[in-house]
Amino acid sequence: MLGSHEIRARYLNFFQKENHVIIPSSSLLPENDPTTLFTGSGMQPMVPYLLGESHSLGVRIVDSQKCFRSQDIEEVGDNRHTTFFEMLGNWSLGDYFKTEQISWMFEFLTNPEIGLGLDARRLYFTCFRGNQEIGIPQDTDSAELWQKLLQEKNIDAKIVDWSERDGMQAGRIFYYDEKKNWWSRAGIPGKMPVGEPGGPDTEMFWDFNPECGENHLDGATDIVKFGNVCHVNCDCGRFLEIGNNVFMQYHRTESGFELLPQTNVDFGGGLERLAAAVRNDADVFNIDLFDGMKAVLEQASGQRYADYVPEITKSFRVILDHLRAAAFLIADNAIPSNKDQGYFTRRLIRRSIRYAHMLGIQKNFCAAIAEETIKTYASAYPQLIEQKKLIISELEKEETKFKRTIEHGIKKFNEITKLMPANSAIPTEEIFDLYQSYGFSLEITQELATEKNLVVNETEFRTYLKQHQDQSRAGSEQKFKGGLADHSEMSVKYHTATHLLHAAVLKILGAHAVQKGSNITPERLRFDFAHGDKLTAEQIKAVEDLVNAAIARDYSVTFQIIPVAEAKAKKAIGLFAGKYEEMVKVYTVGDPEGLPDANSTAPTFSREFCGGPHVEHTGIIGHFKIVKEEAVSAGVRRIKAIVE
Repeated sequence: MLGSHEIRARYLNFFQKENHVIIPSSSLLPENDPTTLFTGSGMQPMVPYLLGESHSLGVRIVDSQKCFRSQDIEEVGDNRHTTFFEMLGNWSLGDYFKTEQISWMFEFLTNPEIGLGLDARRLYFTCFRGNQEIGIPQDTDSAELWQKLLQEKNIDAKIVDWSERDGMQAGRIFYYDEKKNWWSRAGIPGKMPVGEPGGPDTEMFWDFNPECGENHLDGATDIVKFGNVCHVNCDCGRFLEIGNNVFMQYHRTESGFELLPQTNVDFGGGLERLAAAVRNDADVFNIDLFDGMKAVLEQASGQRYADYVPEITKSFRVILDHLRAAAFLIADNAIPSNKDQGYFTRRLIRRSIRYAHMLGIQKNFCAAIAEETIKTYASAYPQLIEQKKLIISELEKEETKFKRTIEHGIKKFNEITKLMPANSAIPTEEIFDLYQSYGFSLEITQELATEKNLVVNETEFRTYLKQHQDQSRAGSEQKFKGGLADHSEMSVKYHTATHLLHAAVLKILGAHAVQKGSNITPERLRFDFAHGDKLTAEQIKAVEDLVNAAIARDYSVTFQIIPVAEAKAKKAIGLFAGKYEEMVKVYTVGDPEGLPDANSTAPTFSREFCGGPHVEHTGIIGHFKIVKEEAVSAGVRRIKAIVE
């Protein structure tokens, strides 16, 4: 049976043989995209190229992108949701289209020699139904391509326009509407703004058992007879989506939808889900990537995952997912904290500790799980080895700190309930305070309440929690609205200003002060860099003066696509310089033939690895002003700046 690492390798090799260039995974923390805190899909780092920016490595790209979806934290506990996952992806940037992509994917899924060797009789497909009101036709091309490939294997491949009333209808290929089989960043066609690209997609599903199946969705093993209305997109546990081909071929205009001059292909397939299909086991936590971590957790808890006791199974899943995600997040510099990305790292760790409490684990265990995570992924993600000391240290600090918090929380609980008579309800606002201030899950509070014969109003608590989450989400959306993804004029100005700032910081503070991250909106820039001490007023003024001198000199801003060795020889710098291969895109502020020197009179001010876009000359940026300088984490400082 193929292991997960071999599945990843086979996928990359398959498309490399079809003339795709393999690129490394981008960071979990997006570069220059303040519209989101995390990289949540394989497509996300590719958006500039899907929108028409030229990729330095060509028009055929393949990778395995690490992803994190914070919105799925509360969903973890069933047999298929994880916050961290790998997305296998291949892209055609104006090159091949539906015929090649669908044929290749069918070959990869079914060929046992060079692909996964899945039984084609267990594969099902969905396609876009079309929408005549907006002039977008049914995607008959994709449906008929799948049908032809299945028929070549002597498989009956009926194409069905799916209806909820009628279930499967003996179909193999199904048409769904835009809620299921359309992709754009804005969602369904009716919500797409003018200029937004999008297109139909066709999804691939694995059937775990055509007759009946093991449904682990509730944390237990139940034999389920699937009903007449079961279909590939339902949640009964029989089917699992394992991949999605997006055919980006339209953009919205003032008068409706028109074909793009360049059509693109964007495939995404979850590595963990593909591994589950290869095993024919609907529980993704049974794939090999979790084996080492699971063994550590079983030893620490004295429980067996395979027993499928609902509460124990859920606790295992939460801990396995959350600590794996936390290790990867810390490696990408999302250090546990109370804000931004670090808030979610802390939340993952604390939820893991709470669920470990429910498993009866008393000793520290987070570092041991992280050790296994690092060991499991070392060959694919050597950065974990490089950051091992940091990962272990941060987990140990958080675990020790939170265990003390739990002790304070229990003391607080006892104070709240000291005078409450048996069978009375604990006030919901007090339960929420325990949840928010002391990290007590509802389950822990319920457990303590049961011991005292007290009542917890779960429905009222969840309503209270939802109201708080909605308020927080609205605040987050406001905080991170806009940004470089819209290529607005101000975002482009701030992007170029960030390059000037990077060069100036290195000049004033020294070569150690390299960029650690950035966040750009049309209103301001935020720049993180390596430095141990608070900047003095003199240093801040020196940085400002250098940037403004570069703006006043009105340097030209140009780019070249050159070999990576040449870029390094020309002293190009950049946050992601290590991820590039072969040809790279490099932006120069000043003379493209000179060597960079961030002096106010130097002919070449800066040179940096970057995908763009930038202003054509620095004089249009405006007056640069630093409005705040602060610590982010140990050894990392942050500058917030505006242009006036």
